Amino acid sequence: MNKRKICVVTGTRSEYGIVYPILKKIQSSTKLKLQLIATTAHLSSEFGLTYKQIEKDGFSINEKIDNLLSSDTKSSIAKSTGLATILLSDSFIRLQPDVVLLLGDRYETHAAATTAMLMNIPIAHIHGGEITEGAVDEKIRHSITKMSSLHFTSTNEYRNRVIQMGESPEAVFAVGAPGIDNIVNMKLLSKSELESELGWKIKKPTALFTYHSETLSNDGAKGQILKILNIIRNIDINVLFTYANSDDGGRAINSEIVNFCSNNSIKYKVVKSLGQLKYLSSMKHVDLLIGNTSSGIIEAASFGRPVVNVGDRQKGRLKGVNVIDCNIGSLDSSIALAISDKFKKTINKNIINIYGSGSASDIILDKLVTQEFPMNKKFVDLYREVNE
Repeated sequence: MNKRKICVVTGTRSEYGIVYPILKKIQSSTKLKLQLIATTAHLSSEFGLTYKQIEKDGFSINEKIDNLLSSDTKSSIAKSTGLATILLSDSFIRLQPDVVLLLGDRYETHAAATTAMLMNIPIAHIHGGEITEGAVDEKIRHSITKMSSLHFTSTNEYRNRVIQMGESPEAVFAVGAPGIDNIVNMKLLSKSELESELGWKIKKPTALFTYHSETLSNDGAKGQILKILNIIRNIDINVLFTYANSDDGGRAINSEIVNFCSNNSIKYKVVKSLGQLKYLSSMKHVDLLIGNTSSGIIEAASFGRPVVNVGDRQKGRLKGVNVIDCNIGSLDSSIALAISDKFKKTINKNIINIYGSGSASDIILDKLVTQEFPMNKKFVDLYREVNE
């Protein structure tokens, strides 16, 4: 029997880290064949050449799509998306996948979905139905939903939202967040091992910081990050910074962080890409997270870590009791609350990760093997069903 060919397209270190446990399951399956395409930031030295980590993890990359332009303006992001579409069409011709498996909501992911749809290749989509009002990702995510035949959502509420968009309930599965699988299954580094890897001491209090551009904001990314860094400078806190994504404004954020850290290498450390093992290990050993990354919303609760979620990028996502939403103006008081004994006691008493317990990849693997992928979808009109 021929194995079903599952082609996974990945463009960033964070997205790869989330899909990693699924890749491992597909790789070891007797009924599926893994095809892997690395694009965008994975192939950029500015963002750490993270395709090397993919290969180090034991995966063969079938195709490398070098589509990232050396600029992060809105027009260059649009051009990078167009270039990805052109190059991915050639890759799909060569690979002839049976299914394209995509995670999330980035512009290169949208290019992969558009290309697969136009070439009549079924799409399975992970993390659909979520809301992020402060980023263009919101529109990309929902449009990929409409191009997909099979859906793996992280909660029942998100499953309902995908169904609300006209998708058949039989094709939408609430499986949890695959990123939680890594926390359950990975042997994380001890604090001393992590410090050795980083070449930096984690002293109390230490924050893990990841901040991406609010791509729908009228404020420039440079102005946003300068205000945040000025506040951090006046707080007695150590910070481990990671790079922003290759979004509109990402390079400006990274440049300012590098300049900021160069003035005090004892309190501040910046790393282009930690990789999944060091990133999750850092989350385990720091005192809190600061920024606006989805990992603060999804994975941090599994460690019981306080999260200061800055701005509107994650506005609309379901959040646990460990998350403090704030704007830049209230960042200092929000950090003080996050590291207070009172807030930590509240977390310890009430924490539960609403995004699952670490079984998402097993369910996804089973559905990739057993499900059919019809190209002709029926729009499920909930309004008509209610009123008939």
